Amino acid sequence: MIPVTTLSNRNVALFGLGGSGLATAQALVEGGAVVTAWDDNPDSVEKAAAVGIPTGDLRRIDWSGIASFVLSPGVPLTHPKPHWSVDLARAAGVEIVGDVELFVRERRAHAPDCPFVAITGTNGKSTTTALVAHILKASGRDTQLGGNIGTAVLTLDPPKAGRFYVVECSSYQIDLSPTIDPTAGILLNLTPDHLDRHGTMQHYADIKERLVAGSDTAIIAVDDSFTALIADRIERSGTKVVRVSRRQPLADGLFADGAHILMAQGGTSRPMADLSGIQTLRGGHNAQNAAAAIAACLAVGVSEDDIRAGLSTFPGLKHRMQPVGRKGDVVFVNDSKATNADAAAPALSSYDRIYWIAGGLPKEGGIASLSGFFPKIAKAYLIGEAAAAFAATLGDKVPYEISGTLERAVAHAAADAAGDASGPAAVMLSPACASFDQYKNFEVRGDAFVGHVAALPGVEMLIEVNG
Repeated sequence: MIPVTTLSNRNVALFGLGGSGLATAQALVEGGAVVTAWDDNPDSVEKAAAVGIPTGDLRRIDWSGIASFVLSPGVPLTHPKPHWSVDLARAAGVEIVGDVELFVRERRAHAPDCPFVAITGTNGKSTTTALVAHILKASGRDTQLGGNIGTAVLTLDPPKAGRFYVVECSSYQIDLSPTIDPTAGILLNLTPDHLDRHGTMQHYADIKERLVAGSDTAIIAVDDSFTALIADRIERSGTKVVRVSRRQPLADGLFADGAHILMAQGGTSRPMADLSGIQTLRGGHNAQNAAAAIAACLAVGVSEDDIRAGLSTFPGLKHRMQPVGRKGDVVFVNDSKATNADAAAPALSSYDRIYWIAGGLPKEGGIASLSGFFPKIAKAYLIGEAAAAFAATLGDKVPYEISGTLERAVAHAAADAAGDASGPAAVMLSPACASFDQYKNFEVRGDAFVGHVAALPGVEMLIEVNG
Protein backbone atom coordinates (compact mmCIF):
# COMPACT_ATOMS: atom_id res chain seq x y z
CA MET A 1 0.00 0.00 0.00
CA ILE A 2 1.07 3.62 -0.61
CA PRO A 3 0.30 5.63 2.56
CA VAL A 4 -0.95 9.11 1.61
CA THR A 5 1.44 11.12 3.75
CA THR A 6 0.89 14.35 1.83
CA LEU A 7 -2.44 14.76 3.66
CA SER A 8 -1.15 13.72 7.08
CA ASN A 9 -3.02 15.45 9.93
CA ARG A 10 -5.39 17.10 7.42
CA ASN A 11 -9.16 16.70 7.37
CA VAL A 12 -10.18 14.70 4.29
CA ALA A 13 -13.68 13.85 3.10
CA LEU A 14 -14.08 10.84 0.82
CA PHE A 15 -17.06 9.61 -1.16
CA GLY A 16 -17.32 6.20 -2.81
CA LEU A 17 -16.42 3.04 -0.92
CA GLY A 18 -16.26 0.45 -3.67
CA GLY A 19 -13.03 -1.44 -4.36
CA SER A 20 -10.74 1.47 -5.25
CA GLY A 21 -12.53 3.87 -2.88
CA LEU A 22 -12.04 1.57 0.09
CA ALA A 23 -8.36 1.14 -0.82
CA THR A 24 -7.98 4.92 -1.06
CA ALA A 25 -9.60 5.42 2.34
CA GLN A 26 -7.23 2.88 3.87
CA ALA A 27 -4.21 4.58 2.26
CA LEU A 28 -5.33 7.94 3.65
CA VAL A 29 -5.76 6.54 7.15
CA GLU A 30 -2.40 4.77 6.89
CA GLY A 31 -0.78 8.08 5.93
CA GLY A 32 -2.21 9.92 8.92
CA ALA A 33 -5.11 11.82 7.36
CA VAL A 34 -8.22 12.54 9.43
CA VAL A 35 -10.79 10.82 7.22
CA THR A 36 -14.57 11.00 7.01
CA ALA A 37 -15.80 8.51 4.39
CA TRP A 38 -19.28 7.93 3.00
CA ASP A 39 -21.24 6.16 0.29
CA ASP A 40 -24.85 6.09 -0.89
CA ASN A 41 -24.83 2.34 -0.28
CA PRO A 42 -25.24 1.57 3.45
CA ASP A 43 -23.61 -1.84 2.99
CA SER A 44 -20.44 -0.17 1.69
CA VAL A 45 -20.38 2.21 4.64
CA GLU A 46 -20.78 -0.72 7.03
CA LYS A 47 -17.99 -2.64 5.33
CA ALA A 48 -15.63 0.35 5.56
CA ALA A 49 -16.41 0.92 9.23
CA ALA A 50 -15.74 -2.76 9.92
CA VAL A 51 -12.15 -2.39 8.67
CA GLY A 52 -11.48 0.76 10.69
CA ILE A 53 -12.36 3.52 8.25
CA PRO A 54 -13.99 6.50 10.03
CA THR A 55 -17.37 7.09 8.38
CA GLY A 56 -19.89 9.90 8.51
CA ASP A 57 -22.61 11.44 6.37
CA LEU A 58 -20.91 14.18 4.33
CA ARG A 59 -24.15 16.16 4.38
CA ARG A 60 -23.61 16.74 8.11
CA ILE A 61 -19.91 17.62 8.33
CA ASP A 62 -18.33 21.08 8.59
CA TRP A 63 -16.83 21.54 5.14
CA SER A 64 -14.96 24.69 6.17
CA GLY A 65 -12.34 22.52 7.85
CA ILE A 66 -11.88 20.04 4.97
CA ALA A 67 -8.54 20.23 3.14
CA SER A 68 -9.36 17.82 0.29
CA PHE A 69 -12.34 15.92 -1.04
CA VAL A 70 -11.45 12.54 -2.56
CA LEU A 71 -14.02 11.23 -5.04
CA SER A 72 -14.16 7.73 -6.49
CA PRO A 73 -13.90 7.83 -10.30
CA GLY A 74 -17.24 6.08 -10.82
CA VAL A 75 -19.15 8.96 -9.19
CA PRO A 76 -20.33 11.77 -11.55
CA LEU A 77 -18.17 14.89 -11.35
CA THR A 78 -19.89 16.97 -14.04
CA HIS A 79 -22.43 15.06 -16.18
CA PRO A 80 -25.26 14.24 -16.33
CA LYS A 81 -25.16 16.32 -13.17
CA PRO A 82 -22.64 16.50 -10.34
CA HIS A 83 -23.16 14.16 -7.43
CA TRP A 84 -24.51 15.90 -4.31
CA SER A 85 -21.16 15.48 -2.56
CA VAL A 86 -19.44 17.33 -5.42
CA ASP A 87 -21.86 20.24 -5.00
CA LEU A 88 -21.03 20.42 -1.29
CA ALA A 89 -17.28 20.40 -1.92
CA ARG A 90 -17.50 23.07 -4.60
CA ALA A 91 -19.71 25.29 -2.45
CA ALA A 92 -17.03 25.14 0.25
CA GLY A 93 -14.16 25.77 -2.18
CA VAL A 94 -12.57 22.40 -1.42
CA GLU A 95 -10.35 20.73 -4.04
CA ILE A 96 -11.76 17.55 -5.61
CA VAL A 97 -9.25 14.82 -6.44
CA GLY A 98 -9.03 11.07 -7.00
CA ASP A 99 -6.70 8.23 -6.17
CA VAL A 100 -4.37 8.78 -9.15
CA GLU A 101 -3.85 12.39 -8.06
CA LEU A 102 -2.96 11.19 -4.56
CA PHE A 103 -0.47 8.76 -6.11
CA VAL A 104 1.28 11.41 -8.21
CA ARG A 105 1.59 13.67 -5.14
CA GLU A 106 3.18 10.84 -3.16
CA ARG A 107 5.59 10.15 -6.02
CA ARG A 108 6.61 13.81 -6.19
CA ALA A 109 7.06 13.94 -2.42
CA HIS A 110 9.09 10.76 -1.95
CA ALA A 111 10.65 9.62 -5.25
CA PRO A 112 10.12 12.19 -8.00
CA ASP A 113 12.66 10.53 -10.28
CA CYS A 114 11.10 7.05 -10.25
CA PRO A 115 9.80 6.41 -13.79
CA PHE A 116 6.04 6.65 -14.27
CA VAL A 117 4.27 5.61 -17.47
CA ALA A 118 0.58 6.53 -17.77
CA ILE A 119 -1.66 5.25 -20.56
CA THR A 120 -5.03 6.46 -21.80
CA GLY A 121 -7.19 6.33 -24.92
CA THR A 122 -10.65 5.14 -25.87
CA ASN A 123 -9.44 1.70 -26.98
CA GLY A 124 -6.32 -0.37 -26.43
CA LYS A 125 -5.40 1.04 -23.00
CA SER A 126 -5.29 -2.26 -21.15
CA THR A 127 -3.25 -4.12 -23.76
CA THR A 128 -0.73 -1.29 -24.02
CA THR A 129 -0.50 -0.98 -20.25
CA ALA A 130 0.09 -4.71 -19.85
CA LEU A 131 2.65 -4.69 -22.67
CA VAL A 132 4.69 -1.81 -21.18
CA ALA A 133 4.70 -3.52 -17.78
CA HIS A 134 5.71 -6.84 -19.34
CA ILE A 135 8.67 -5.31 -21.20
CA LEU A 136 9.86 -3.57 -18.04
CA LYS A 137 9.52 -6.71 -15.91
CA ALA A 138 11.20 -8.88 -18.55
CA SER A 139 14.15 -6.48 -18.54
CA GLY A 140 14.60 -7.04 -14.81
CA ARG A 141 13.11 -3.81 -13.53
CA ASP A 142 11.05 -3.42 -10.33
CA THR A 143 7.65 -2.81 -11.95
CA GLN A 144 4.32 -1.84 -10.40
CA LEU A 145 1.20 -2.23 -12.57
CA GLY A 146 -2.15 -0.69 -11.62
CA GLY A 147 -4.90 1.83 -12.18
CA ASN A 148 -7.90 1.21 -14.40
CA ILE A 149 -6.49 -2.17 -15.46
CA GLY A 150 -7.86 -3.61 -12.21
CA THR A 151 -5.43 -2.96 -9.35
CA ALA A 152 -6.10 0.21 -7.36
CA VAL A 153 -3.05 2.44 -7.71
CA LEU A 154 -2.72 3.11 -3.98
CA THR A 155 -2.46 -0.63 -3.26
CA LEU A 156 0.88 -0.74 -5.10
CA ASP A 157 4.24 -0.63 -3.32
CA PRO A 158 5.38 2.86 -2.26
CA PRO A 159 7.50 5.02 -4.59
CA LYS A 160 11.24 4.66 -4.28
CA ALA A 161 14.28 5.16 -6.49
CA GLY A 162 14.48 2.61 -9.28
CA ARG A 163 10.85 1.49 -9.01
CA PHE A 164 8.82 1.79 -12.24
CA TYR A 165 5.07 2.49 -12.30
CA VAL A 166 2.76 1.65 -15.21
CA VAL A 167 -0.74 3.03 -14.68
CA GLU A 168 -3.78 2.76 -16.93
CA CYS A 169 -5.93 5.88 -16.61
CA SER A 170 -9.58 6.22 -17.55
CA SER A 171 -11.04 9.59 -18.44
CA TYR A 172 -12.78 9.59 -15.04
CA GLN A 173 -9.45 9.20 -13.25
CA ILE A 174 -7.74 11.90 -15.31
CA ASP A 175 -10.63 14.26 -14.61
CA LEU A 176 -9.77 13.91 -10.91
CA SER A 177 -5.99 14.28 -11.43
CA PRO A 178 -5.25 17.97 -12.05
CA THR A 179 -1.47 17.62 -11.64
CA ILE A 180 -0.81 14.28 -13.31
CA ASP A 181 2.80 14.30 -14.52
CA PRO A 182 4.06 11.02 -16.01
CA THR A 183 7.58 10.50 -17.21
CA ALA A 184 5.96 9.11 -20.35
CA GLY A 185 2.28 9.63 -21.12
CA ILE A 186 0.50 7.69 -23.86
CA LEU A 187 -2.67 8.77 -25.70
CA LEU A 188 -3.77 6.03 -28.10
CA ASN A 189 -6.94 7.29 -29.78
CA LEU A 190 -10.16 9.21 -29.24
CA THR A 191 -13.59 8.11 -30.38
CA PRO A 192 -16.96 9.00 -28.82
CA ASP A 193 -17.26 7.26 -25.47
CA HIS A 194 -18.61 8.03 -21.99
CA LEU A 195 -20.31 11.17 -23.32
CA ASP A 196 -23.03 10.64 -20.73
CA ARG A 197 -20.34 11.49 -18.17
CA HIS A 198 -18.47 14.17 -20.12
CA GLY A 199 -21.21 15.96 -22.03
CA THR A 200 -19.42 16.58 -25.33
CA MET A 201 -16.69 14.97 -27.39
CA GLN A 202 -14.57 18.09 -26.98
CA HIS A 203 -14.77 17.93 -23.19
CA TYR A 204 -13.87 14.24 -23.31
CA ALA A 205 -10.85 15.06 -25.53
CA ASP A 206 -9.78 17.91 -23.26
CA ILE A 207 -9.69 15.55 -20.28
CA LYS A 208 -7.63 12.96 -22.15
CA GLU A 209 -5.23 15.69 -23.30
CA ARG A 210 -4.39 16.55 -19.70
CA LEU A 211 -2.48 13.30 -19.25
CA VAL A 212 -0.08 13.88 -22.15
CA ALA A 213 0.14 17.65 -21.62
CA GLY A 214 1.63 17.02 -18.17
CA SER A 215 4.13 14.41 -19.36
CA ASP A 216 7.88 14.77 -19.76
CA THR A 217 7.48 12.83 -23.01
CA ALA A 218 4.05 12.70 -24.68
CA ILE A 219 3.49 9.67 -26.91
CA ILE A 220 0.48 10.28 -29.13
CA ALA A 221 -1.02 8.07 -31.81
CA VAL A 222 -2.06 10.57 -34.48
CA ASP A 223 -4.48 8.53 -36.59
CA ASP A 224 -7.58 10.51 -35.64
CA SER A 225 -8.23 14.23 -35.92
CA PHE A 226 -8.53 14.88 -32.20
CA THR A 227 -5.22 13.26 -31.28
CA ALA A 228 -3.38 14.84 -34.22
CA LEU A 229 -4.47 18.29 -33.07
CA ILE A 230 -3.53 17.50 -29.47
CA ALA A 231 -0.03 16.43 -30.58
CA ASP A 232 0.48 19.69 -32.48
CA ARG A 233 -0.90 21.82 -29.67
CA ILE A 234 1.15 20.43 -26.83
CA GLU A 235 4.31 20.31 -28.95
CA ARG A 236 3.92 24.05 -29.53
CA SER A 237 3.71 24.47 -25.75
CA GLY A 238 7.18 22.95 -25.38
CA THR A 239 6.37 19.35 -24.44
CA LYS A 240 8.44 16.65 -26.13
CA VAL A 241 6.10 14.71 -28.43
CA VAL A 242 6.68 11.29 -30.00
CA ARG A 243 4.08 10.57 -32.68
CA VAL A 244 2.86 7.05 -33.42
CA SER A 245 0.80 5.79 -36.37
CA ARG A 246 -0.63 2.51 -37.60
CA ARG A 247 -1.87 4.02 -40.87
CA GLN A 248 0.77 6.34 -42.29
CA PRO A 249 4.55 6.73 -42.49
CA LEU A 250 5.92 9.48 -40.27
CA ALA A 251 8.91 11.75 -40.74
CA ASP A 252 9.58 11.50 -37.02
CA GLY A 253 8.19 8.93 -34.60
CA LEU A 254 7.20 5.26 -34.77
CA PHE A 255 4.87 3.80 -37.37
CA ALA A 256 3.63 0.44 -38.53
CA ASP A 257 4.23 -1.08 -41.95
CA GLY A 258 2.16 -4.23 -41.67
CA ALA A 259 3.67 -6.21 -38.80
CA HIS A 260 6.86 -4.18 -38.82
CA ILE A 261 7.43 -1.20 -36.52
CA LEU A 262 9.78 1.43 -37.90
CA MET A 263 11.41 4.39 -36.16
CA ALA A 264 11.72 7.59 -38.17
CA GLN A 265 14.01 10.52 -37.52
CA GLY A 266 14.35 13.46 -39.87
CA GLY A 267 12.56 11.64 -42.66
CA THR A 268 14.75 8.53 -42.47
CA SER A 269 13.31 5.33 -41.02
CA ARG A 270 14.85 2.11 -39.74
CA PRO A 271 13.40 -1.18 -38.48
CA MET A 272 12.62 -1.28 -34.77
CA ALA A 273 10.60 -4.46 -34.25
CA ASP A 274 8.96 -7.29 -36.18
CA LEU A 275 5.61 -8.42 -34.73
CA SER A 276 5.00 -11.19 -37.25
CA GLY A 277 4.85 -14.47 -35.43
CA ILE A 278 3.87 -12.84 -32.10
CA GLN A 279 0.35 -14.24 -31.78
CA THR A 280 -0.59 -11.86 -28.95
CA LEU A 281 0.19 -8.78 -31.05
CA ARG A 282 -1.68 -9.58 -34.24
CA GLY A 283 -3.53 -6.89 -36.18
CA GLY A 284 -3.11 -3.22 -36.95
CA HIS A 285 -4.57 -2.11 -33.63
CA ASN A 286 -1.88 -4.09 -31.81
CA ALA A 287 0.81 -2.63 -34.07
CA GLN A 288 -0.27 0.77 -32.74
CA ASN A 289 -0.27 -0.51 -29.17
CA ALA A 290 3.21 -1.97 -29.63
CA ALA A 291 4.60 1.20 -31.21
CA ALA A 292 3.31 3.28 -28.30
CA ALA A 293 4.72 0.81 -25.78
CA ILE A 294 8.11 0.86 -27.52
CA ALA A 295 8.19 4.66 -27.39
CA ALA A 296 7.33 4.66 -23.68
CA CYS A 297 9.97 2.08 -22.81
CA LEU A 298 12.61 4.02 -24.74
CA ALA A 299 11.58 7.16 -22.85
CA VAL A 300 12.24 5.48 -19.50
CA GLY A 301 15.60 4.04 -20.50
CA VAL A 302 14.97 0.50 -21.76
CA SER A 303 17.34 -0.68 -24.48
CA GLU A 304 16.09 -1.63 -27.93
CA ASP A 305 17.28 -5.21 -27.47
CA ASP A 306 15.40 -5.55 -24.17
CA ILE A 307 12.28 -4.10 -25.79
CA ARG A 308 12.40 -6.59 -28.65
CA ALA A 309 12.93 -9.45 -26.20
CA GLY A 310 9.93 -8.31 -24.14
CA LEU A 311 7.69 -8.02 -27.18
CA SER A 312 8.50 -11.58 -28.24
CA THR A 313 7.39 -13.05 -24.88
CA PHE A 314 4.26 -10.95 -24.30
CA PRO A 315 1.57 -13.39 -23.08
CA GLY A 316 -1.29 -11.10 -24.06
CA LEU A 317 -4.05 -9.62 -22.00
CA LYS A 318 -6.26 -12.26 -20.44
CA HIS A 319 -9.62 -12.61 -22.27
CA ARG A 320 -8.52 -10.19 -25.03
CA MET A 321 -7.42 -11.86 -28.28
CA GLN A 322 -5.61 -14.38 -26.09
CA PRO A 323 -4.30 -17.52 -27.83
CA VAL A 324 -4.99 -20.24 -25.28
CA GLY A 325 -4.46 -23.51 -27.14
CA ARG A 326 -3.29 -25.07 -30.38
CA LYS A 327 -3.88 -28.29 -32.26
CA GLY A 328 -2.08 -28.60 -35.56
CA ASP A 329 -2.97 -25.59 -37.70
CA VAL A 330 -5.85 -24.57 -35.43
CA VAL A 331 -5.39 -21.92 -32.73
CA PHE A 332 -8.01 -21.36 -30.02
CA VAL A 333 -8.51 -17.69 -29.16
CA ASN A 334 -10.22 -16.30 -26.05
CA ASP A 335 -11.64 -12.86 -26.84
CA SER A 336 -14.37 -12.96 -24.19
CA LYS A 337 -13.77 -9.28 -23.34
CA ALA A 338 -15.38 -8.38 -26.69
CA THR A 339 -18.80 -7.59 -25.27
CA ASN A 340 -20.12 -5.61 -28.27
CA ALA A 341 -19.65 -5.58 -32.03
CA ASP A 342 -17.01 -2.82 -32.06
CA ALA A 343 -14.97 -4.71 -29.48
CA ALA A 344 -15.13 -7.91 -31.55
CA ALA A 345 -13.88 -6.23 -34.73
CA PRO A 346 -10.12 -6.26 -33.90
CA ALA A 347 -10.03 -10.03 -33.34
CA LEU A 348 -12.10 -10.75 -36.45
CA SER A 349 -9.77 -8.54 -38.48
CA SER A 350 -6.67 -10.38 -37.26
CA TYR A 351 -7.35 -13.90 -38.58
CA ASP A 352 -8.16 -15.04 -42.10
CA ARG A 353 -10.25 -18.18 -41.46
CA ILE A 354 -12.40 -18.15 -38.35
CA TYR A 355 -14.72 -20.59 -36.64
CA TRP A 356 -16.56 -17.93 -34.69
CA ILE A 357 -18.36 -18.47 -31.38
CA ALA A 358 -20.67 -15.53 -30.76
CA GLY A 359 -23.69 -14.59 -28.70
CA GLY A 360 -24.86 -14.00 -25.18
CA LEU A 361 -26.89 -11.09 -23.90
CA PRO A 362 -27.35 -8.86 -26.98
CA LYS A 363 -26.24 -5.26 -27.21
CA GLU A 364 -27.96 -2.56 -29.24
CA GLY A 365 -27.05 -2.77 -32.92
CA GLY A 366 -26.29 -6.49 -32.94
CA ILE A 367 -23.55 -7.61 -35.34
CA ALA A 368 -24.58 -5.85 -38.55
CA SER A 369 -21.53 -3.58 -38.33
CA LEU A 370 -19.27 -6.66 -38.57
CA SER A 371 -20.51 -7.66 -42.02
CA GLY A 372 -17.21 -6.66 -43.60
CA PHE A 373 -15.58 -9.53 -41.74
CA PHE A 374 -18.14 -12.16 -42.75
CA PRO A 375 -15.99 -13.45 -45.66
CA LYS A 376 -13.35 -14.47 -43.07
CA ILE A 377 -15.82 -16.60 -41.10
CA ALA A 378 -15.87 -20.26 -42.12
CA LYS A 379 -18.78 -20.94 -39.77
CA ALA A 380 -20.47 -19.30 -36.78
CA TYR A 381 -21.59 -21.09 -33.61
CA LEU A 382 -24.29 -19.07 -31.87
CA ILE A 383 -25.03 -19.20 -28.15
CA GLY A 384 -27.22 -17.49 -25.59
CA GLU A 385 -30.13 -15.08 -26.00
CA ALA A 386 -28.69 -13.40 -29.08
CA ALA A 387 -28.49 -16.60 -31.13
CA ALA A 388 -31.69 -16.15 -33.14
CA ALA A 389 -31.06 -12.47 -33.89
CA PHE A 390 -27.46 -13.17 -34.93
CA ALA A 391 -28.66 -16.00 -37.16
CA ALA A 392 -31.04 -13.61 -38.89
CA THR A 393 -28.18 -11.16 -39.53
CA LEU A 394 -25.85 -13.85 -40.85
CA GLY A 395 -28.61 -15.23 -43.11
CA ASP A 396 -27.10 -16.93 -46.13
CA LYS A 397 -23.85 -14.94 -45.92
CA VAL A 398 -22.19 -17.15 -43.31
CA PRO A 399 -22.83 -20.83 -42.48
CA TYR A 400 -23.99 -21.10 -38.89
CA GLU A 401 -25.48 -23.35 -36.27
CA ILE A 402 -27.33 -22.47 -33.09
CA SER A 403 -25.17 -24.32 -30.57
CA GLY A 404 -26.97 -22.96 -27.54
CA THR A 405 -24.18 -23.52 -25.02
CA LEU A 406 -20.51 -22.61 -25.04
CA GLU A 407 -19.45 -26.20 -24.41
CA ARG A 408 -21.26 -27.47 -27.53
CA ALA A 409 -20.00 -24.53 -29.57
CA VAL A 410 -16.36 -25.27 -28.66
CA ALA A 411 -16.71 -28.98 -29.42
CA HIS A 412 -18.41 -28.43 -32.78
CA ALA A 413 -16.11 -25.60 -33.86
CA ALA A 414 -13.01 -27.63 -32.97
CA ALA A 415 -14.25 -30.62 -34.96
CA ASP A 416 -15.08 -28.52 -38.01
CA ALA A 417 -11.78 -26.62 -37.87
CA ALA A 418 -9.83 -29.88 -37.57
CA GLY A 419 -11.42 -31.09 -40.81
CA ASP A 420 -10.64 -27.88 -42.69
CA ALA A 421 -7.91 -28.60 -45.24
CA SER A 422 -7.62 -25.02 -46.49
CA GLY A 423 -4.90 -23.93 -44.07
CA PRO A 424 -4.49 -22.32 -40.64
CA ALA A 425 -7.72 -21.53 -38.79
CA ALA A 426 -8.84 -19.97 -35.53
CA VAL A 427 -11.58 -21.20 -33.21
CA MET A 428 -12.48 -17.89 -31.63
CA LEU A 429 -14.76 -16.86 -28.80
CA SER A 430 -15.47 -13.20 -29.57
CA PRO A 431 -19.09 -12.92 -28.43
CA ALA A 432 -20.04 -9.36 -29.43
CA CYS A 433 -22.43 -9.64 -26.48
CA ALA A 434 -22.52 -9.30 -22.73
CA SER A 435 -22.18 -12.49 -20.71
CA PHE A 436 -24.96 -12.03 -18.19
CA ASP A 437 -27.52 -14.41 -19.70
CA GLN A 438 -25.25 -17.39 -18.99
CA TYR A 439 -22.26 -16.17 -16.98
CA LYS A 440 -21.56 -13.79 -14.10
CA ASN A 441 -19.10 -11.73 -16.18
CA PHE A 442 -16.85 -11.98 -19.21
CA GLU A 443 -13.98 -13.32 -17.08
CA VAL A 444 -16.02 -16.34 -15.98
CA ARG A 445 -17.16 -16.87 -19.58
CA GLY A 446 -13.57 -16.70 -20.83
CA ASP A 447 -12.37 -19.12 -18.18
CA ALA A 448 -15.17 -21.52 -19.19
CA PHE A 449 -13.99 -21.32 -22.81
CA VAL A 450 -10.44 -22.13 -21.73
CA GLY A 451 -11.71 -25.07 -19.71
CA HIS A 452 -13.67 -26.48 -22.64
CA VAL A 453 -10.64 -26.10 -24.93
CA ALA A 454 -8.40 -27.84 -22.38
CA ALA A 455 -10.84 -30.77 -22.30
CA LEU A 456 -10.47 -31.38 -26.05
CA PRO A 457 -8.19 -34.32 -26.94
CA GLY A 458 -4.79 -33.42 -28.37
CA VAL A 459 -4.85 -29.69 -27.71
CA GLU A 460 -1.59 -28.12 -26.56
CA MET A 461 -2.51 -25.43 -24.04
CA LEU A 462 -0.60 -22.18 -24.41
CA ILE A 463 -1.55 -20.86 -20.99
CA GLU A 464 -1.77 -22.33 -17.52
CA VAL A 465 -5.19 -23.80 -16.83
CA ASN A 466 -6.54 -23.24 -13.32
CA GLY A 467 -8.23 -26.04 -11.45
